[in-house]
Formats: sequence, structure tokens, C-alpha cells
Amino acid sequence: MNIDVLSIFPEMFEGVFGQSILKKAAEKGAARYNVVNFRDYADNKHQTVDDYPYGGGAGMVLKPQPIFDAVTGLKEQAKSTSPRVILMCPQGERYTQKKAEELAKEEHLIFICGHYEGYDERIREHVITDEISIGDYVLTGGELGAMVVIDSVVRLLPGVLGSEESHIQDSFSTGLLEHPHYTRPADFRGMKVPDVLVSGNHKLIEEWRMKESLRRTLSRRPDLLEEADLTDQQKKWLDELIKLNE
Repeated sequence: MNIDVLSIFPEMFEGVFGQSILKKAAEKGAARYNVVNFRDYADNKHQTVDDYPYGGGAGMVLKPQPIFDAVTGLKEQAKSTSPRVILMCPQGERYTQKKAEELAKEEHLIFICGHYEGYDERIREHVITDEISIGDYVLTGGELGAMVVIDSVVRLLPGVLGSEESHIQDSFSTGLLEHPHYTRPADFRGMKVPDVLVSGNHKLIEEWRMKESLRRTLSRRPDLLEEADLTDQQKKWLDELIKLNE
């Protein structure tokens, strides 16, 4: 996957792309990162990328020319005719694991990280394919949001994680929150691992994990259960949990 990022603060990405899973993905050839300062595409000697908004008002607005030319240049470099061009914006759709899985199927992603008051509307109308928000709050710029999205997408690429089952069982990948985890020792200062996990009975272990996943989702994110695609057995367990909590 080719991942291009347009930012006026490209240095912010150096540590992120050079560590952990993102670094391993690049080393394995699963992902290629390219961070571009879109000031380099400005058509004025001062490399200005923002200007005052028409009609007045506070703040500055990102000009269309540098973004248009930067995206065109990146498409030509990658020989890509239809990349997903993603605008990081608090007005965008709220980011979810489902969206991450959708983007992980693409070959080329371009992220646009803005600052100031906002973007010239023509960027939205004629350049981008997706607008994404990582939450209902406002950040100084789009860089941190882009890092979150890129991390969540890259870890889904084939061969990136040590085990292909790792991301499948993650919270939200199944539509539910993940079950609790334990490791050695089995008895830590009197706090013991549930007996079923050391029983060796894999069928009972899987049932326990699913029940705990349902229990945790019901307790912490009951809204997820409204859209979860549950089996008849899961629905039965959920009904039992609800009755216990009444």
C-alpha cells in the first residue's frame, strides 16, 4: 500500500513511521510512507498556503492551489488514477473499525492534514473522496488524526501482524469489545486467573471468552449491541446476562 501524507509539519511523522508495527510494515514491504510538505507546491515566492476567508471572519483558510497540485503530483508519481484521498476534518464521518477494514483494501491512500480555520470548499468538492473525524473534538491540525487512521489501517494489511488472528479478535472487529486477557503467573498476590482458562478445555474457553465479550460490551458499550450480528447462541447468552443485571 502506498500512503502519502500532505502536511506543513512533516517532521511530526518521523517518530511514528519509524517505530513498532508501522516500521515493521515498511520493512516487510507491506506499506510505503511518503510525507510531503505541501508548501513545496505553493505557486508564490513566500510559499503561502493560506489566506483570509471571503466574507470576513476569524482565522485563515487553506488555499486550493497547493492541495490540488500536490494531489495531482502524488497521483502521477504513484501512477495511480483512483487513490482514496482522505481529508482529516472534524466535520467528517466518525472513524470506525469498519472504515479501517474498508481502507485496508486499497492500494493507495492520500491523507490531507489541514490547519487554521479550515479548507477552501473547492478542495472538498473536487479533490477528496473521504472526510474522516476521529472523534467529536477539535485538534490543532489533522496530523494526529491521520496517524491514528494510518496505524489502524496498516496493522490490517496481510503479513504485518505476527498472527493473522490478532486483528480479527480485536475489539470492534467482531462488533463487540474484546474479552479479558490473562498471563502467567496463574496466581498473582492472591488474584487468580479464571479456572476455565487453565483447564485445557478449548470449547469451554471459547464459550467463556464469548460470554465475557458480551458481558463487557453490555457493561461498557451497549450501543454496539444494537448493530452486532449475533448468533442465536450469543443472543441467548446476552439475554441471560441482561436478566442477571436486572
